Amino acid sequence: MPRWRALPDELDPQVREFAEQLRRVVDRTGLSLAAVADRTGYGKTSWERYLDGRLLAPKGAIVALAEVTGTPPIHLTTMWELAERAWSRSEMRHDRTMEAVRISQARAALGEFGPAPDVHESDVGRLAVTPGVAGPAGVSPTMPSSRDARIPAGGSPGGSGPRRTTLFLAGVVGVVTVVVGAFLLTDTGGPKEAVGTTPSPSVPAAPSTVLPSGVLCAGSGCTGRDAEETGCSDDLVTTEKTATVGPTLVEVRYSSTCGAAWGRITRAAQGDTVRVTVGSVRKTGAVTVSGDTIAYTPMVAVKSAAEATACAVLASGQQGCTP
Repeated sequence: MPRWRALPDELDPQVREFAEQLRRVVDRTGLSLAAVADRTGYGKTSWERYLDGRLLAPKGAIVALAEVTGTPPIHLTTMWELAERAWSRSEMRHDRTMEAVRISQARAALGEFGPAPDVHESDVGRLAVTPGVAGPAGVSPTMPSSRDARIPAGGSPGGSGPRRTTLFLAGVVGVVTVVVGAFLLTDTGGPKEAVGTTPSPSVPAAPSTVLPSGVLCAGSGCTGRDAEETGCSDDLVTTEKTATVGPTLVEVRYSSTCGAAWGRITRAAQGDTVRVTVGSVRKTGAVTVSGDTIAYTPMVAVKSAAEATACAVLASGQQGCTP
């Protein structure tokens, strides 16, 4: 049975080459994934994702892998930089695709109301919509030309003017209702965005927050999420508090960029657990696989690391917490 899964077909060539190089480095050493995780300080599950091409390994993990395997770090970090750029380009293409889909859906929703009813030229001045009024995805409502407005659907002039005016007003009210409803449904309670502005895809941080490349959350949007998968670890993290419980080290890990903290234990064994507490919020993690020595909790949003306390409960029954 092959050791590695087949890499995804849609993977960028540079990302694919980088993942294959990482696999060769690990194969050359003969280390198991559990041993790689133990020696680098990054979890076994994370390394599985890195080596399967499902997640781009952070630079810190690459440097750590180079150190424990005796691989020249310059070569690996250069390949990582190229892969990181390719990964970012792929994410941007995905974002643009999703934006185009949302615009198409918004236009399709407007199209359900059908073409605007005919109105007399005298009505155009009273009913004209000011250009630039935002609709879904920034689509500005338009009016038929005055010549077209004078010609009914049957091709002959005349027709019931007041009735068509009423129908047109009803259509306008319907469109406005849809736009306002969509805005209220997508409003997250943060600072208000201009109506018609396409919302930023899948970033739970406040709209005004500008996050570094690769960081996927900030503040309350990070609560319950994995620090490595969201880019909140690596160079962005510091160890703020520590305590020793038997042979195990328990830490409060903190990212000021993400505004979040989490607990981590190292030198641990199967059955050991770690818990982080911030006020009434509590998250836990555990070493569940024999041979693993590291576990960490999901993140909890904090204003400062001082709010968080991490505790370790060992399988032996020993327990202790950070200050």
